[in-house]
Amino acid sequence: MQAKQFLMLITASLVIAGCAKSGTKPDDVTETIVTEEEISTQSGIGTTTIGGGTEYLEPGMLPGDTILIQDTVIYFDFDTARISAKYSESLAAHARRLSGNPGLNVRLEGHADERGSREYNIGLAERRAQAVRQALMLQGVAAAQITTVSYGEERPASQGSDEEAWQLNRRVEIVYSE
Repeated sequence: MQAKQFLMLITASLVIAGCAKSGTKPDDVTETIVTEEEISTQSGIGTTTIGGGTEYLEPGMLPGDTILIQDTVIYFDFDTARISAKYSESLAAHARRLSGNPGLNVRLEGHADERGSREYNIGLAERRAQAVRQALMLQGVAAAQITTVSYGEERPASQGSDEEAWQLNRRVEIVYSE
């Protein structure tokens, strides 16, 4: 009986220690354990059963990456090219997909809101696209797989001259091609 309590105490300690490193997860997130039997590889693409559904994994990708790579827009704060930490998981998933598929390419389209001169916004949008490029390359993506283009304020995602519209226009869009 004491051995069972001791093992439970050790297990609880390890779980708490694991949470301390990576933070706690919200109550509404359910954890899925994927066994080796659930992962099959066929033609370099794996499948994983997650929560009753099937996720198709490209080479280099991890379970959950297909959800993360659906996030193809990185938004920026006013007058900066600094990438917010909230995009780190999404960019890591994009990097795994690209580094696992050398024939896959990506175009990073930089944008800015309408404030500032046309020339300044072209430069700012280019710096944003280059920041995302650098983040992907630091995670193993080949430079040849990435091209950048700066549209500045010329292709707004939202019309309008208010903070809501400006916020949507300060972005880099990730566009895949083969």
